[in-house]
Amino acid sequence: MSILSTINSPADLRKLEVDQLPELCTEIREFLIDNLSQNPGHFASSMGAVDLIVALHYVYDTPSDHLVWDVGHQAYAHKILTGRREAFKTQRTLNGISGFPNPLESDADTFIAGHAGNSISAALGMAIADHSTPGHENRKTVAVIGDASISGGLAFEGLNNASNHPNNLLIVLNDNDMSIDDNVGALHTYLSNLTTSAGYNRWRNKMAVYLRKKGVLTEPRKRAIIRFGNSVKSLVSKKQNIFEGLNIRYFGPIDGNDVIRLVKVFREIKDMEGPRLLHICTTKGKGFAPAEADPTTWHAPGKFNPQTGERKCAPSTPLPPLWQEVFGKTLVEIARRDDSVVGVTAAMPTGTSLCHFMKEFPERSFDVGISEGHAVTFAGGLAVGGKHPFVAIYSSFLQRAYDNIVHDVAIQGLPVTFCIDRAGVVGEDGVTHHGLFDLAYLNCIPGMIISSPADEQTLRNLMFTSLSANAPFAIRYPRGKALSTEWETPFEAIPVGKGRCVVNAGNPCIVILTIGPALHDAVKASEILNSEGIPTAVYDMIWLKPMDEDIIKEIAATEAHIITIEDGVVTGGLGTSVNDALRKMGASNGITMLGVPDKWIAQGSVNELKNICGYDYDGILRTARDLAIKNGK
Repeated sequence: MSILSTINSPADLRKLEVDQLPELCTEIREFLIDNLSQNPGHFASSMGAVDLIVALHYVYDTPSDHLVWDVGHQAYAHKILTGRREAFKTQRTLNGISGFPNPLESDADTFIAGHAGNSISAALGMAIADHSTPGHENRKTVAVIGDASISGGLAFEGLNNASNHPNNLLIVLNDNDMSIDDNVGALHTYLSNLTTSAGYNRWRNKMAVYLRKKGVLTEPRKRAIIRFGNSVKSLVSKKQNIFEGLNIRYFGPIDGNDVIRLVKVFREIKDMEGPRLLHICTTKGKGFAPAEADPTTWHAPGKFNPQTGERKCAPSTPLPPLWQEVFGKTLVEIARRDDSVVGVTAAMPTGTSLCHFMKEFPERSFDVGISEGHAVTFAGGLAVGGKHPFVAIYSSFLQRAYDNIVHDVAIQGLPVTFCIDRAGVVGEDGVTHHGLFDLAYLNCIPGMIISSPADEQTLRNLMFTSLSANAPFAIRYPRGKALSTEWETPFEAIPVGKGRCVVNAGNPCIVILTIGPALHDAVKASEILNSEGIPTAVYDMIWLKPMDEDIIKEIAATEAHIITIEDGVVTGGLGTSVNDALRKMGASNGITMLGVPDKWIAQGSVNELKNICGYDYDGILRTARDLAIKNGK
């Protein structure tokens, strides 16, 4: 019997001997390889964090003690060890478990973890709450954060506040991008072992108590001593760290793929008082050579051969490009024509395909890291300086920069083009990653131009049109493959605020208004409806703001029932705007709004989720037929 098969909870894990843990880590990695090769997910980060997760659950009394994960790409072993081993084969599928930690799924998941940078702030809140709650004073809280996530503004805000209130928070910085080769000298090893040893820290605490009683160790002097100690460690380890100025005790860096060493260190620093940070270094893809060699590709590699590492081959026949590729390659074309064009992204050059632009125009490309708010304000500054920034950020992540959009771009009417990737339901990444709110949250901002293309050519033309709009300009498009291989057409400006009639039904009893690629399901449904004697017209609105009021007036003059379709929340989006326009005109047309209802949408394939929400092809047909029967058509 394998060790892993006996582990159904962290309590079972803590029954093992320490020397069994390396074998358990090996078994977990084999389990991940076997499962993720068939049911894809986030691979490299989770492989690298196995030893860390085993050590944390072994030393800490989870789930009573809090483990707070940042994002969740790395947390698969955590799910496996906390009662979800058998359910793991369902991760990221409809009605299965989430690919990210979620408290609604397990009490071992203490906080939602889908957007980077929130673990320190959330864990600090938990630690302070426990510190001030009778009976909870001895509960431990650990925040795990990655080296990319810690560069974000929210992480810095949490760090800045960590020493301002009494707490015993431990922050584990999982650094999976830096080498620790410089730190293998004898003095560094001695210092690292000394500062994390129980004996040294008992002596240190006794000295601190004694000096406080004598009135020598005041709070300002204590902070100065911590800064001095951190400075010495930085000197010896040849690594500077910002924590020295924030009064946070710093330990490390240590090998984060040595589970026995991790257990020793966690045991020795577990009961220390005050905020502290342990810096560990791990290898992405640990235990699987192809992933270790190319962690970027193996971040989420899709299906692969677990023996050879060969990834599933692409079809031999040409396929339509991804929407993001149309954006990336179009931006290169536009930039060749206009020297003012610059590109900005927040740690997603490959995910947004801005990498094409960065390769040809490195001096005009800016990857600001996981700092979406900064990306937007930075773009505003570039626009003031005469540049035309194209800001490529996923819809779900752009939410984090809402104030920056309002305050730093929209109020000033700056010409920044927001290229909003992964808009709509995104599928298997689930509730934290769906881009459902951008139409609604941008719609209420004065002066914002908001558009969504139904096809690749329209995306290209919207990008081209934005150059001359001289205003904040949003273009949202979905995840996944577009429609045609023949998409590299000449540029043509599109009149702002003008939609188009795609299916003309003469005197329709139903009119379908769409924005974005939902147009194609609407056209397909209209063909069936018209053949069934239900006259149905279809319009591609293209623009949410300004909306084509001529189209609305034309429809208002008829008795047609209107169906609006949008790949986003219906509250505040296309349907809401059309309804508002109709009522202002005094029109009596009925309206049915199809889109995402007012509830949270979990993971599943894009087609499954659209079907559940009722705005796929089948949902459109069903709604239109029901309306026709109701209206006696």
